[in-house]
Amino acid sequence: MSDPFAFEDSYEPAPQPLRAGVPLAPPAYLDGLNPIQREAVEAQDGPVLVLAGAGTGKTRVLTTRLAHLLVTRRASPWQLLAVTFTNKAAREMRDRVAALVGTPAEGWWLGTFHALAARILRRHAELVGLKSNFSILDTDDQLRLIKQLLEAENVDSKKWPARMVLGVIERWKDRGLTPDKLEAKDGGTVAGGRVVALYAAYQERLKTLNACDFGDLLLHNLVLFQGHADILGEYHRRFRYILVDEYQDTNVAQYLWLRLLAQGHRNLCCVGDEDQSIYGWRGAEIGNILRFEHDFPGARIIRLEQNYRSTGHILASASGLIAHNKGRLGKTLWTGAGDGEQVRVRGHWDADEEARWIGDEIEALQRARVPLRQIAILVRAGFQTREFEDRFLTLGLPYRVVGGLRFYERQEIRDAIAYLRVIVQPDDDLAFERIVNLPKRGIGPAALQMINQVARAQGIGQAEAAWRLTETDELKPKLRRTMRGLMEDFARWRALAPTLPQTELVRLVLDESGYTRMWQDDKSPEAPGRLENLKELVTAMAEFENLQGFLEHVALVMDTAEKPDGDMVSVMTLHGAKGLEFDHVFLPGWEEGLFPNQRALEDTGIAGLEEERRLAYVGLTRARKSATVCHASRRRIFGNWMDAIPSRFLGELPADHIDDAPAAGFSVGAGFREPPAPFVGFPAARPPRQPPRTIEGAAWEVAPRPRPATAYRPGARVFHQKFGTGTVLAVDQDKLEIAFDHAGTKKVIDSFVTPAERAG
Repeated sequence: MSDPFAFEDSYEPAPQPLRAGVPLAPPAYLDGLNPIQREAVEAQDGPVLVLAGAGTGKTRVLTTRLAHLLVTRRASPWQLLAVTFTNKAAREMRDRVAALVGTPAEGWWLGTFHALAARILRRHAELVGLKSNFSILDTDDQLRLIKQLLEAENVDSKKWPARMVLGVIERWKDRGLTPDKLEAKDGGTVAGGRVVALYAAYQERLKTLNACDFGDLLLHNLVLFQGHADILGEYHRRFRYILVDEYQDTNVAQYLWLRLLAQGHRNLCCVGDEDQSIYGWRGAEIGNILRFEHDFPGARIIRLEQNYRSTGHILASASGLIAHNKGRLGKTLWTGAGDGEQVRVRGHWDADEEARWIGDEIEALQRARVPLRQIAILVRAGFQTREFEDRFLTLGLPYRVVGGLRFYERQEIRDAIAYLRVIVQPDDDLAFERIVNLPKRGIGPAALQMINQVARAQGIGQAEAAWRLTETDELKPKLRRTMRGLMEDFARWRALAPTLPQTELVRLVLDESGYTRMWQDDKSPEAPGRLENLKELVTAMAEFENLQGFLEHVALVMDTAEKPDGDMVSVMTLHGAKGLEFDHVFLPGWEEGLFPNQRALEDTGIAGLEEERRLAYVGLTRARKSATVCHASRRRIFGNWMDAIPSRFLGELPADHIDDAPAAGFSVGAGFREPPAPFVGFPAARPPRQPPRTIEGAAWEVAPRPRPATAYRPGARVFHQKFGTGTVLAVDQDKLEIAFDHAGTKKVIDSFVTPAERAG
């Protein structure tokens, strides 16, 4: 358990740093604001929504507005509530305001939703059944608790994984729903129709532990405010002005929390951009910003449209694209910086050519003395980074994957490669140990310790030691069968390796090992991306003549040390790029099914399409000087070439602002045709499962090590730590058949026995 919000909280205001009659800043602090920005700063009273387009100086408006409230004496620091989405944004806001007013603004309430809600909850914890020193559970703690409840309720955790159940509960908390506001039918068939009851039991268990999770911080605040008018009134009197950043990313619980607190003085200022709402998949509700005028009658809407980042053609392209969305309040970005270059649209024959062309373009920019740190590649899906990583390694271009691991460093890729390493080299103990119990097979620490003991005693690899343990009785029968099945699988895969294409081999291994099914059953938000990465791994393998060549390539990639600092190209997902900006931006993979993402369209229909379009808008508006959009006519999906058609978003870009040179005769503005059925999942066809074969019979010849002759002879008395004392009946190399005094006759490896007299 951890509590990142634990700090001493005094309700009494801190000593006031602002003394009457003492000027804190010269009037010049408003200098440099454009007329609309100044209007947003000076619109102090009543509800205000500042629609801040990309690159329009939102942060400057926010911090100057806070400073203006202090300088004009409309509020003391402790009468301000300023809400951000990240601790980094909170620190930046605090520093900027202090610089503007000339003195630290102590005593005010500034932080993330969760930090501020935790601060309030600690003062009134008893009213919701907690103590003020409550703990905040992290995700591991939450999953452990859910697993305990599933077991207690006899719910099949394989069919209904704890992560899936927790995800349902978290979505309810995001919507401000406590268990008493739900009916059993609201949970559908999840956990056999018992997920609402599990939610209630989970909440009760949290109270018993004097703990809460992150969702509870706001949920308990809502219960507190709605059930105790005196407490809510106390905070109404305290907070004269409330400011909220990134309002388009709020969920329902956050919206309700803000609305309750704003009922006092109604001086609520929300800053956001509905066109950059891209987090619906994690609970963000775009309707919060779209309904602002309805929810807060008399609200003033101020649009920041002058962009200080991008050139005219980039802004016009982005504005023309986002205009196709229905769910927006509307604004049009403009700039005084000139038109600049048109947005380039480039079509390529395939994804490999796309990566080569972008690599060449970056090298040309580098020769023109453009710093690599001012260049970014923004992809829709994480698996797309692999092609660019491989290309950059070939070119020797330094790069960094921002907000994530490099492709071959990702957990699922390292796991899959570990399986392949064991096939090629059975003595690779590091690889074997990584996947012997992945997915979980019941091969726990005790079994691994036994494997290691045999391996060390006989000077063999762990895989061969595991083989030998399947022939004796040290392991329990069920575990012995599991282990033998795994080792026979490895023998069969090893036998197929010389004749089966490596792409087919890896598919076979991932399917038959249960590794693919493990991620298909995982209901976490990351699971679909991991499956996409596994498909991309197969695509990567198809470029090599054989499995050995591919593994050597991976070893060289992993050995390439990345400098922590330096001039490097940034590679990241579009979601990770929000809030960043670069001189030159490349946007590859604008094809139907990939972008817009097919899964988003299937899950949420029109709402999903509009969020995908907002994501495209975010990508374009990251660029300062040039933006280049690419698409390919063919893309390899899980090792198979699939025809691709250009994204519908290309047809929505305004032609006057586009430099269009696509492949396959597509032209900007030419419209959109429905794509073929998307490729989903792994191909159904699989090589037939072969009869089990041992290592000795494998076509990929791996000569077994000779088993050492044992020193024990029939009739010898020996001691075994598990089975006790017994008499050796028969000897087969290092295997002993022993009649134990109390455990019956067993087969064991001689490494586990000692002479009986020595044991005594």
